[in-house]
Amino acid sequence: MDPFLAREQEQYGRPSPSREFILQYLEERGMPLTLEALCTEWGMEESWEVEALSRRLRAMERDGQLIRNRREGYGPVSKMNLVTGRVIGHAEGHGFLIPDEGGDSLFLSPRQMRKLLHGDRAVVRVIGVDYRGRREGAVVEVLERNTETVVGRFCEERGACFVIPDNKRINQDIIVPPDGRGNAQAGQIVIVELIEQPSGRTRPLGRIKEVLGEHMAPGMEVRIAIASHGIPVEWPETALVEARDFGEAVPEVAKQGRWDLRATPLVTIDGVTARDFDDAVYCERRGANWRLLVAIADVSWYVRPGTALDQEARKRGNSVYFPDRAIPMLPETLSNGLCSLNPEVDRLCMVCEMTFNAEGRIVRSRFAEAVMRSHARLTYDTVATIVVDRDPRVRAEFAEVVPHLDRLHELYQVLRTGREQRGAMDFDTQETVIEYGADRKIERILPTERNDAHRLIEECMISANVAAARFLQRHKMLGLYRIHEGPTTDRLNKLRAFFRGDGVGAGWRR
Repeated sequence: MDPFLAREQEQYGRPSPSREFILQYLEERGMPLTLEALCTEWGMEESWEVEALSRRLRAMERDGQLIRNRREGYGPVSKMNLVTGRVIGHAEGHGFLIPDEGGDSLFLSPRQMRKLLHGDRAVVRVIGVDYRGRREGAVVEVLERNTETVVGRFCEERGACFVIPDNKRINQDIIVPPDGRGNAQAGQIVIVELIEQPSGRTRPLGRIKEVLGEHMAPGMEVRIAIASHGIPVEWPETALVEARDFGEAVPEVAKQGRWDLRATPLVTIDGVTARDFDDAVYCERRGANWRLLVAIADVSWYVRPGTALDQEARKRGNSVYFPDRAIPMLPETLSNGLCSLNPEVDRLCMVCEMTFNAEGRIVRSRFAEAVMRSHARLTYDTVATIVVDRDPRVRAEFAEVVPHLDRLHELYQVLRTGREQRGAMDFDTQETVIEYGADRKIERILPTERNDAHRLIEECMISANVAAARFLQRHKMLGLYRIHEGPTTDRLNKLRAFFRGDGVGAGWRR
């Protein structure tokens, strides 16, 4: 509740009308009502009551529940042929409004998009149907602006300065007044800060915040991506100090009470260019069953709730990887140090222990906090050479872990067979690697070959995720689930037509 409302309610003992009550009342009245009219009808005379209701109405307007007309009357958006949603821009100048309540999007003409930028939230009025049968909207009010800075190329023509956005969904040039260009030169890539949003009659106005460099400068693609997506690259000193204070070795107190797996030959298996190692595996036979351990780096000891590290990790959400660099979620002393499962050093981890039967089904699983020591840093190609090609030289080099890699490959083959029998879809996509020349320009893009090592790690991770989901269900714990929408009727009809062409019956229903 608004602190003002809570304070006044406590003092006077009379609550302000709820959002639900206000919406229901306005719907029943069937016409927009001003603040003064509502206060009169509800007998509100005290100044605090009027202020409380005014605040609530403004909040409901801001959230897209109410719309205020030119006569200051408030009405429910849902009852005024209005739709609230998020704007998606298109490179050709038009756009779409994705309704907050779901359903089909509304087409916004290029003329309507002059008032908006990609990502804005707005209220639009349905004004008809276009020639393609799509509902078409007209902007009534912009609720929330999404764009504060834009990355693009600085241009100067006949004394006029403007920035052409790099993001093709933003199709309006940003006008830059003479006193806002700073040191920017024509053709350079810049970050422009908006000081005025578009209005329909005027284009957005901005000032140059930073010059990134020349358009074709080496590495400019990455700098543009970082700036366009607002990826944080700088660390506050408080977070760096917290990270440095942990030192370079896991403190003994952090290991207490954890399952000691340091003697178990867990190994990391990643690509050649991997910069940090956050998962490790181990497999052995136990009679007719397999025992699989999947460990992931445990950062909970270092990132405590409310700390500077926690706040920065929340801001980032995840690490971001580019072909020539990585922007980690945690400072490098942690991401590449204490929180990376580097070989031959103690590391904290969370481990999932699973037992598989001869058919590849999980018959038992458990989770535990542990301390481990990676026994080898392996690449996918090296593992494939060991378990598929069975190269004697490479097998001798990694003799300590070869038996466990062989068991891991055996388990993978069983799991793979089970997937095929279940008819599970296999998205074996083609990945690529970017090679740079001496001047950091992209020289070529090469496809990477996937082998059994890639697939067996994927099977290990899928199995650990299945075990985690079962753990949540078994203990009736809340969890996030992604539910894919079913296919549209149009796509189902196309699939049926395809099957009929091959003489396959399609008697199934949606």
